[in-house]
Amino acid sequence: MNRPMKNRREFLATVGAAGAASIVAGSAGAAAGFAAEGGATISVGVARIDVTPDGPIRLHGYGFRKTESTGVAGRLWVKALAIGTDEQGPAILVTVDNCVITAELTEEVAGRLAKKAGVPRERFVLCASHTHAGPCLTAAAPFIFGEPMPPEHQARIDRYTEQLIDRLEKVSLHALAARRPGRLAWAQGRVRFAANRRKMKDNKWVGFGVNPEGPVDHDLPVLRVTDPDGTLRAVLVNYACHATTVTSYNIHGDWPGVAQAAIEANHPGAVAMIAIGCGADANPKPMDESKVDQHGQAVADEVERLLAGLWRPVRGRPACRLKRVRLPLGELPTRADWEKQVAGKGHQAYYAQAVLARMDRGVEPPTSVPYPIQTWTFGDDLAMVFLAGEVVVDYSLRSKKELGGDLWVTAYANDVPCYIASRRVMGEGGYEVDGSMPFFDKPTRLAPATEELIMTTVHGLLPDPAKPAPEASSDR
Repeated sequence: MNRPMKNRREFLATVGAAGAASIVAGSAGAAAGFAAEGGATISVGVARIDVTPDGPIRLHGYGFRKTESTGVAGRLWVKALAIGTDEQGPAILVTVDNCVITAELTEEVAGRLAKKAGVPRERFVLCASHTHAGPCLTAAAPFIFGEPMPPEHQARIDRYTEQLIDRLEKVSLHALAARRPGRLAWAQGRVRFAANRRKMKDNKWVGFGVNPEGPVDHDLPVLRVTDPDGTLRAVLVNYACHATTVTSYNIHGDWPGVAQAAIEANHPGAVAMIAIGCGADANPKPMDESKVDQHGQAVADEVERLLAGLWRPVRGRPACRLKRVRLPLGELPTRADWEKQVAGKGHQAYYAQAVLARMDRGVEPPTSVPYPIQTWTFGDDLAMVFLAGEVVVDYSLRSKKELGGDLWVTAYANDVPCYIASRRVMGEGGYEVDGSMPFFDKPTRLAPATEELIMTTVHGLLPDPAKPAPEASSDR
């Protein structure tokens, strides 16, 4: 094929006709092929709650921070979008201004919503903005600081985590209560401040920097929620870039927080939500704290440009699917390897000490990583894929190549167990493959089979539009 496919129906038809032939799909512009306004309404609710800490707390994302926050430079929020009536079975998407969420936190909130509102697990998804100026959460990348957490710091982290769980539940219930007729539509723009951060030499990782030859995903898909009269109620924005610009000790939402605030300032009463794509190997360019407003404003400006153009209707509520797989780890270090690491210094020695202490209690290092994969599909109008972890760009580029331009891929969803490297990045080595794994309490790198396992699962979760699909499915 030498032209972009418009949707998965065409993709699957081509696969059926051509077997293993190479499929190439691109991303159309916001107006290209998009239908006019109108269509049936659907019940939609949005809500937001401020979750800015009320005092000093350890900030996540940068291991060099050894003390607690010193002030608040930007407010933090949880925001929820609820789609569908109680009779239909609503779906809830929540965004949180935080760096690293855990599966335990997500499952606690999902369990509460199942009990109180009858929301099945596959119809709830939690997406982190990955701001590196947000508070630590209990058990999230617990070894990133390379030393024990002071008890008083840990107590404040645990208290904030419990408060956040309560507010995640609350914002979801508020969104359900706020449902009223509305319309969904989506458009796709582009923002260019994300830059591949993996500096290379002889096809091997040599450090962080700007790699102008490295892959990056500049697509900016936006979901729009309006009242039947066209009044803007909410937007959900996705961009594949780290939120690493703010390195100080001030609480801040980084560029996602700036973008949300700017969009909401432009449209009083509307709610702006930011999710992060497969940007684990992309940083803002320039990665300068003085430029955080510039990056966030670039997103807000592109949303404004799109709002003035044509949008593609998204009809009906999503069919939701969830599957949990186990990503295999590579060859584990031996006890002698751990003992050698303990004799060293820094993060590796601290982590090795913890591993050996567990082994002395009979607890061996894990051989795989639990990994949730979730999809929401709105017929042929739009498909959303939600991947856990810090996912490198190859996954979104490959997904859109194989499955078409009407596909969003969101990372940092439901859990952030570690970096999720592709086979290509594994061959290059470096931080996303090896250096970061101890921070996340992982004893070694992921196995090369990881990419195919994830992609095969994504393909299997996206329903064949030529056949009736189950309303929802979950492996739990």
